[in-house]
Amino acid sequence: MRKEYADTPQGRLHYARDGEGPPVVLTHQTPRSADEYADVLPLLAAGGFTAIAPDTLGYGESEPPRGAPTIETYATALLALLDVLELPAAVVGGHHTGGVIAFEAAVAAPHRVASLVLSCTPYLDEKGRAALRAQTPTEDQPPRIDAGHLLDLWRQRAAFYPPDRPELLDRFLRDALRAWRPQAGHTAVGSYRMEDRIDRLAVPTLLLGADADPVSYPDLDRWRQVLPDGRIAVIVGAGVPAPEHMPREFADAIIDFLRTHHPLAGAGGS
Repeated sequence: MRKEYADTPQGRLHYARDGEGPPVVLTHQTPRSADEYADVLPLLAAGGFTAIAPDTLGYGESEPPRGAPTIETYATALLALLDVLELPAAVVGGHHTGGVIAFEAAVAAPHRVASLVLSCTPYLDEKGRAALRAQTPTEDQPPRIDAGHLLDLWRQRAAFYPPDRPELLDRFLRDALRAWRPQAGHTAVGSYRMEDRIDRLAVPTLLLGADADPVSYPDLDRWRQVLPDGRIAVIVGAGVPAPEHMPREFADAIIDFLRTHHPLAGAGGS
């Protein structure tokens, strides 16, 4: 897995890449980084794809955005990364916040997004936005001398992580602590009017759910209603950190979708 940088008009983006073949670009949830897909990229590469995971602006090793970011800002930067990598089109996907970013990229530039993977992605109408805003702090908490901010982060996420995999929560905490503004992605999601854009989605779509994710799994039924032609796959036993918790099942669901519902069907190895 290679780690590289791309200079875009929105700022310098860091990304990880593995494999050779048709490109699959995956964006992470808030406040993670490309590390969320560290175990997924090699599996996609082994399946015959070029797997790419960028750090969203302000997260991981990417530069902060210029001004208050929006989902449109994040999606524009994602499409700019495709420009830098000289990719006319790619499979684009994301997990939680990353799914909302991938969705916007697909409706803003459908000719650039060959297929879409929405992993544990919230469906955002006014009710969904209000619920998210109620759960998101209005300001990111500054570091405190007693390290209380670290304990707050741990408490906020511990219930969503498998108790027998403490290293997954450690990875989350590392990303959250180095983020420019840990809640910026959530704030952007809370202002995004998805219902105004849904009719513009015209690419093959995988709706990937995790049945132990209490945040997003209830929205899967709504996605079934608004995208009746979408392919649905559910990872049984996976929760909020699905790409890290069950990377094999996560990668296999994407590979199966691409080989059966995408022009790249049959591409890649075993």
